[in-house]
Amino acid sequence: MADPRDLAQRVKRTLGVLDLRVAFQPVLDLESGKIFAYEALARSSDPGFSPPKLFSDAITRGAVGELGRVIRRLALDGCPDHALFLNVHPREFDEGWIAMPEDPIFEHPLPVYLEITESVPMSFEDSSHAVLREIRSKGIRLAVDDLGAGYSNLKYIADLAPEVVKLDRELVLNLVNDNRVFRLVEAVTRLCVDLGAEVVAEGIESADELRAVRRAGVHYGQGYFIARPANPPPEVVAM
Repeated sequence: MADPRDLAQRVKRTLGVLDLRVAFQPVLDLESGKIFAYEALARSSDPGFSPPKLFSDAITRGAVGELGRVIRRLALDGCPDHALFLNVHPREFDEGWIAMPEDPIFEHPLPVYLEITESVPMSFEDSSHAVLREIRSKGIRLAVDDLGAGYSNLKYIADLAPEVVKLDRELVLNLVNDNRVFRLVEAVTRLCVDLGAEVVAEGIESADELRAVRRAGVHYGQGYFIARPANPPPEVVAM
């Protein structure tokens, strides 16, 4: 088994990232007003750092599996006492690293949700489907991110059967002043519940937006109005 510190240093050298860390943004239970979980977000002080570019470079260099492992280790070490949402690039399922018994996700005593973005269409091979089934059979949960951005496809939700669906910021942005969007979010939330998924509204930036997502029946929320990403994980006064 590779030493996590050696793996982290090797990945940083390969991708030219001197400083790789994570920040945590709380996901709020909108009924109780308490923290439900944290989302772990890759961060760096390196100029021009961008998580999408980092993963793109990792794919090009054949290091996406190792990169994902390093970020998961940082996240789980930094937030051992809460449920976690961890972003996963679809290509990581092809690499197989995430299904290995020594992956840190299997050490966490609380729920772990792997986030796959809905704005990147996923074309799994049979082997990737098998990896996803194996991971979920061990208690790891699935979240579909960015519903409403790019490739909006509710069949995607039905096919993957995630435990959580995250609504894109664009839907939240128009929720307060556009009654059609409000009705759409209500309907999508009801549909997700019927399909067995709970719903998170992302990008909440005002008290009005927080009230609107609550009225729409959304279960959870996150955004700068609730708390900005930080390390250590920020506390939130019940809202």
